[in-house]
Amino acid sequence: MKLNTRIIVHIMGLLLLCNGSFMLLAAFVSGIYKDGATLDITLAAIVTMLFGVMAMFYTRGHKKEVKRKEGYIVVTFGWIIMSISGTLPYLFSGAIPEVTNAFFETISGYTTTGASIIDDIEAMPEGILFWRSLTHWIGGMGIIVLAIAILPLLGIGGMQLFAAEAPGPAGDKLHPRITDTAKRLWLIYFGYTVAETILLKLAGMSFFDAMNHSLATLSTGGFSTKNASLAYWNNQPLIQYITIVFMFLAGSNFVLSYFAFTGKVQRILKDEEFKYYTIFLILFTIIAALVVYFNANVPVSDFHPMVSGEGESAFRHALFQVMAIVTTTGFVTADFTSWTPFLTIFFFGLMFLGGSAGSTAGGIKVMRHLLIIKNGLLEFKRTLHTNAIIPVRYNEKTVSEHIVYNIIAFFVLYMLFFIIGSLVLGFLGLDFVSAIGGSASSLGNVGPALGSLNPVSNYNSLPDAGKWWCGFLMLLGRLELFTVLIILTPYFWKKT
Repeated sequence: MKLNTRIIVHIMGLLLLCNGSFMLLAAFVSGIYKDGATLDITLAAIVTMLFGVMAMFYTRGHKKEVKRKEGYIVVTFGWIIMSISGTLPYLFSGAIPEVTNAFFETISGYTTTGASIIDDIEAMPEGILFWRSLTHWIGGMGIIVLAIAILPLLGIGGMQLFAAEAPGPAGDKLHPRITDTAKRLWLIYFGYTVAETILLKLAGMSFFDAMNHSLATLSTGGFSTKNASLAYWNNQPLIQYITIVFMFLAGSNFVLSYFAFTGKVQRILKDEEFKYYTIFLILFTIIAALVVYFNANVPVSDFHPMVSGEGESAFRHALFQVMAIVTTTGFVTADFTSWTPFLTIFFFGLMFLGGSAGSTAGGIKVMRHLLIIKNGLLEFKRTLHTNAIIPVRYNEKTVSEHIVYNIIAFFVLYMLFFIIGSLVLGFLGLDFVSAIGGSASSLGNVGPALGSLNPVSNYNSLPDAGKWWCGFLMLLGRLELFTVLIILTPYFWKKT
């Protein structure tokens, strides 16, 4: 089967055109704040859009059909092309003059990881900070459309559960046409962003800070406009509680939000993944809060040391950090690695959980964990009753063996690349704790890690090779492993 390269290039051109348009929006913000970067960001936008127009012009009259092979290439290279072009505002403005650092910051944005190499965020021009947050927002919504509309067609990583004929939270499509589904999801995503911006402004943030943090929250990205992240507002609990609510929404399946807005509340209550997602968050918060509360010497934050009896403070910081890690948002109100050794290991484990399928969150996802556990428990029954056919059930529907095997394969590959990622970072000079933390955080799109990459530090200490490697892990985790890995196989490129 001949590869339809013209449609691939045409779509890449369209993506560049969209990316350049968003850069113009950042240039507009830069002009409002007169930060001196307006012309640089505008030039970056023009260059990006020019390449986009050229690509679309020279591939006009293309065959309008995207098959599986083209789908894999479009998804993977689309993220790479967006990340490469997204470095231009940083490079042209001189905000991040090194190519390696600019690419790391950009791909961390588009993959909604939130790991940063910037030492002094508050010294950055407002237009650059806004562009930085926009990369999150673009990547976050891209992942929603990818998970709901595209991955089921490609059969990626167990995402077939979103297909109309398979069981799952989106068993009934929002709309028969993918484009209409995408539009509805975009509307919900945009609406949540506007709502959080207004609430954060009313709670005491400046409009600029509120806007940027909303873009980062709904995308579960975690880029902040402050060096201390959300710890900057530790004396304003309402701001942190508002952020917690929207992190929860961003980490849940966006299809369920659609059901909520259309009055189909029973669909939400019956959804297994949402139920366990909520239970896990409550349980993990209780554990973390109790450990913090009964350890009076624990520094809840660098700004407000914990004293015995501060129940609300212990609960809020525990809830915030559990929510930030599980949803892979990566905001911080404190250095949780300095709380207790138990909680350091505890939060490291949470990096592998992830939010719900069909959300902007990274990680393995709650749905996959549920199906792996269910299948594992059923193996006991199958061992006793060798001739019995005992299927895995999800949302009261039978899950095909193919999907179960796909999810197990995903889990094995995920853990394998976590180990490989840790080995590479260790080879590049990182200590054991930093290496495993950096690998888990990059692959899970979490952001803050352990050791030298802890929540109150950043990734600037990584060698250049380490930054490129972590960027690869971010892309791998964000695009559900198989999407990227299949392109690296010789079989994929054989003519069939």
